[in-house]
Amino acid sequence: VATDDEGRLDPADVRAAASEETAAIVVNTPNNPTGAVYPAETMRDLVGVAEEYDAILISDEVYDHYDLSGRFASALEIDSANRIVTNGFSKSMAITGARVGYAIFPPALVADAKSRHMLVNVATTRPGQYAVLNALRETGPDYYERNRDLLRERVDTFTDALDAAGAEYTRPSGSFYVMARFDGYPGTLTNVERLIDEAGVAGMPGDAFGDSRSEWLRFALVTPRVAEAAERLAAYFD
Repeated sequence: VATDDEGRLDPADVRAAASEETAAIVVNTPNNPTGAVYPAETMRDLVGVAEEYDAILISDEVYDHYDLSGRFASALEIDSANRIVTNGFSKSMAITGARVGYAIFPPALVADAKSRHMLVNVATTRPGQYAVLNALRETGPDYYERNRDLLRERVDTFTDALDAAGAEYTRPSGSFYVMARFDGYPGTLTNVERLIDEAGVAGMPGDAFGDSRSEWLRFALVTPRVAEAAERLAAYFD
């Protein structure tokens, strides 16, 4: 099912595509790469589709602390035996590489999930688990709010430069990615490598996210050098 221009699934489109053969509906909110955020009504409707066809809504919410819109709604807010939520700490705790995460299942699915989990992943790293435990004990809500404020500043800085470069771009409602489209510069791996070599700015090829994003480049605003990167892009595409 194709997403809309903001990167969201329309529940009506999902319902039209669903059938008795549908096993799962997968969403990512806030979204990578578009920054789309699914509001409560959309999540309820998607769970409703899953219930109608005895499927599972799998909601990946790893960017939940990077909701810039105030409209994010977790699938956990819906009491249903047809939804699973996955999450982790590599993004919210800024520990990329320490793949410590979790999933929340309806009780009836826990045993099946454990049996399959053992086939692919026995355990995460013990140092990573202890680091996350310590971080959770010592980290207050103000930490996440400061990160959101910092991200809003970076989005403003970066998109201002994209305006100067004459680029089309997505302004994220959540997560920390901006997608940009430069005229005559499609989002291929070759162009990404060229941009690194000639402008000193790294991105991700849009075609890695499907044909609908093949003209786009994705940039992660996770560096304090966002302003410099934005200036380099503006100069390169001037």
